[in-house]
Amino acid sequence: MTARGFLDELDAENKRALDRIVKGAKATDGNDAQLSVPRLLKLALKNELEAAEIAAVWLVDTGELDVKLAFMRQCGDEARHFRLITERLAALAIDTTALDPRSGGPTELYKFLASLKTTVERVAAGQFTREALALVRNDVFVEFCEASGDETTASLYRDIIQPDEKHHHELGRRLLTRYAVDAKSRAKAKAAAARTLELAEEMQEIARMKGLACIPGC
Repeated sequence: MTARGFLDELDAENKRALDRIVKGAKATDGNDAQLSVPRLLKLALKNELEAAEIAAVWLVDTGELDVKLAFMRQCGDEARHFRLITERLAALAIDTTALDPRSGGPTELYKFLASLKTTVERVAAGQFTREALALVRNDVFVEFCEASGDETTASLYRDIIQPDEKHHHELGRRLLTRYAVDAKSRAKAKAAAARTLELAEEMQEIARMKGLACIPGC
């Protein structure tokens, strides 16, 4: 199989799960009164913090320079997203001084990502798949913001955060082309991507039961 063929296959497998996640994020379950842009933004901070931290953890022991640099870029971008969201919350008159996204401990997805040791697994699970997940979930959140009359938050995600997430995903695609070159490495990449989406769906179901299915990020 060519590198292009492998990526097309991985895209198709991921898309099936991403389509389910988008459908779930748009579903209503009678608890919509709990939804608000500020509440969802506060929850998004945990996703941004974990995304920055996992990239920082990985870059320390990643041997390939191009991948190390990619993780460095992502770490900086996610940290900037965290700051921008915090600033937006402050503009919405939300006191952010007492917010601690670490509350409750790391998510199961973070724990899984932190356990990955090979470059191909990290790129497949993190940049290629997790960032694709962020893109589709953020699109749903932008729609929610627009429907809520909050164009400022919608613009923050649409014009600043989403281009960064797209860059991370496309970078992951290029890196997989370079490093997922044989049956063994491709099998590891597919397994890591599949488990990432499986955990994301489990986390979304928990959020859905709380009436919070459209939390942005991943």
